[in-house]
Amino acid sequence: MENKKRMRIEDLGEFGFIARFSANFLKKLPAGVLGIGDDCAVLPWKGSKKLLVTTDLLIDGVHFLGEKISPLDLGYKSLAVNLSDIAAMGGRPRWAFLSIAIPPETEIAWLDEFFRGWRQLAARTGVRLLGGDTTKSPKGLVINVAILGEAEGRHLKYRSSARPGDIVAVTGKLGEAEGGLRLILRNISNKNLRLEGRYLIRRHYRPRPHLEEGQFLAGQPEVRAMMDVSDGIDSDLRRIMERSGCGVRVFLEQLPVSNQLRKCGHEFGWDLDEVAAAGGEDYCLLLTVEARKFPALAEKFYRRFGRPLPAIGQITGEKNQLRYFRNGQPVVLSKSGYDHFKL
Repeated sequence: MENKKRMRIEDLGEFGFIARFSANFLKKLPAGVLGIGDDCAVLPWKGSKKLLVTTDLLIDGVHFLGEKISPLDLGYKSLAVNLSDIAAMGGRPRWAFLSIAIPPETEIAWLDEFFRGWRQLAARTGVRLLGGDTTKSPKGLVINVAILGEAEGRHLKYRSSARPGDIVAVTGKLGEAEGGLRLILRNISNKNLRLEGRYLIRRHYRPRPHLEEGQFLAGQPEVRAMMDVSDGIDSDLRRIMERSGCGVRVFLEQLPVSNQLRKCGHEFGWDLDEVAAAGGEDYCLLLTVEARKFPALAEKFYRRFGRPLPAIGQITGEKNQLRYFRNGQPVVLSKSGYDHFKL
């Protein structure tokens, strides 16, 4: 009898893994509790308020390159990427828990700088560190952060609320963090980089969670679905599609790309469509908006934040169909968004 190949997690991928195991844990949840499937879990709290809970792992060699990132930037980024999940739900972060597995040769000065970077962002966002856990790591640094936040229940935004006809928009530039990572991997010293290159590297190391934008957008009833851009819009739009049972058309000529990324892309021969659509870690917000109300919302957003709210596509009724176009012509990207388990 022929031996069948055993299925491995790389065969499932991240989405398949979550779908395979989450169903049993979503059965018979108490009223008002949202479990696996969004940027945060949602729990009943005080009156109309909801408690938001999110957690993320950062592993040396997977989520950051320990020999390249400074401890100051790593401390900042460890908190920032978790705060972005709270922003995606329109919430306000309150408390944090940090668990960290530390190689025994780590110097105390390194840890001092790590926590200095953490405190810089914590002070700015009002987040208090309440506890966590520490242990020894035999190989490489492992960081786990959990954030608790709060939100008005009627203002919460979910991935499952997109509807055909909605405009798809983002709250920031796309591809800058990916551009920074590409430069980091080239091992070019800062002194040999132009200002544009140094800017992209900083965007990779120091993402800004769009907390104020998330809270503003959560209060707008015409905003339907929302999440943060962590794995690139190519991956993150698929999460909205899966949860909302819809499709998406993306118009590549409308993707917001900074002048810094354009200049570096031209210098190094990058495919900017690929960088902007499939590059991750920008940590701006991805949202869908009722089409007829989008122009007024974009104007309100501009008045509040002093920058546009770029429309990049539209929700369709083609379930699980993500299609790209440039000037009306279909385009197939050579690279897809990040998946933690796919090779």
